[in-house]
Amino acid sequence: MNMNSPLDMQMHADAVPQTASFSAGGAARPLAPPSPRTQAETGLPFAFLLDLALKILFNGGQLKLWQLSERMRLPVAVLEPLLAFMRSEHLCEVAKRGAADADISYQLSEAGHARAKTALRKSQYAGPAPVALAAYAAQVEAQSVSGLQVTREAIRQAFSGVVLQEALQDQFGAALNSGRAVLIYGPSGSGKTFIAEHLAQVLGGAVYVPHAILVDDEVIQVFDPLVHRTAAEAGPCAGLDRQRGHDGRWELCYRPVVLTGGELTLAMLDLQFDAHTRFYVAPPQVKANNGLFIIDDLGRQLVSARDLMNRWIVPLDRRVDHYALHTGLKFRLPFDVNVIFSSNLQPADLGDEAFLRRLGYKIHVGAISPEDYRRILEQACAQARVPYAEAAFDYLLQRHRAEERALLACTPYDIVSKLRDRADYFGAPPDMSEERLSWAWHNYFADA
Repeated sequence: MNMNSPLDMQMHADAVPQTASFSAGGAARPLAPPSPRTQAETGLPFAFLLDLALKILFNGGQLKLWQLSERMRLPVAVLEPLLAFMRSEHLCEVAKRGAADADISYQLSEAGHARAKTALRKSQYAGPAPVALAAYAAQVEAQSVSGLQVTREAIRQAFSGVVLQEALQDQFGAALNSGRAVLIYGPSGSGKTFIAEHLAQVLGGAVYVPHAILVDDEVIQVFDPLVHRTAAEAGPCAGLDRQRGHDGRWELCYRPVVLTGGELTLAMLDLQFDAHTRFYVAPPQVKANNGLFIIDDLGRQLVSARDLMNRWIVPLDRRVDHYALHTGLKFRLPFDVNVIFSSNLQPADLGDEAFLRRLGYKIHVGAISPEDYRRILEQACAQARVPYAEAAFDYLLQRHRAEERALLACTPYDIVSKLRDRADYFGAPPDMSEERLSWAWHNYFADA
């Protein structure tokens, strides 16, 4: 990578926006990116905005000025000079006048249709206007996940009602405060994924996520409704309002949580370019910026665990990740995530010493105590609507000991749910007799 590329220098040249301070579990949020007042303040080339407006008008047909503003997520004040230029070049025309300027309807001319088709061949992206790379890097830094302070109270609240030893909870709280990657390891069924997902509740506040970013005239789509949950308190965007407000190209979201598993490949961690639509989709670690990135079932991917772990050495060390466009241009994006690896393998089997040093915490989650097993069994019965019986706990504990099976957190619910399934099938109330428990045990552990 050329570390002195113009894009890299631009990322650090712009001033970082101010941010409000906040702690885990708090409701505070960083200051909103201000709405641009001119084309120059968008950080986007005039030619790009022109092509984007042409494509949106091409797809939408006849649009009022406020509708175009809404689709591009840019204020009317920014679009008026753009439309004036399009009219002077005979690319669009007024189709219908309204009572106000915002009610004027525009449509493409014949020349505008031809220009729009050319733009669509280059890229079919016709969504909200992207933000500049420098603006994205500055905003990610302003709302960095490393600015969070995880408290014991926040951890206790996140794991309220969850059977997990306080010593383990404290380990995870300290790990999140470190800002370094965490490896959770232990046998299958010990609750590693369950714990990792609960840690997401500790990440407080909200962050601004752009719909897309622009790099060298190429669009990279970032906002993903399957990942980013918009916050209800987002407030109004600057559209028709000419006053300086929230830049509508950004969505206020809860801190993202991205979970990947055995389907993960090295190729998925690069920019995904669609040869048909001609624009990019950000990889999962970019969508997870300012939040939590969980890599589950490490060691079950098609790629070796060592290769996958080695992919993270530079991002974990330098907090940036390197990418390349299909044009060959190389650039970098912020890597501002709390990374949690979850695996059934031992740490020594996952990577060499150089990588393991970069893991801030290695936390083992294993078998639970009989008392914790009892508490989980009681919760499982309540959840499955199966009457709890102390004799059932004694029976299951005896079976575990007789067959030398570890007491794992997943077992009680998996057993109880089978009792519920059988009762639903026969239309009879569920019970926890030894006969029924034995039936469920055999179905679960596939004993002969």
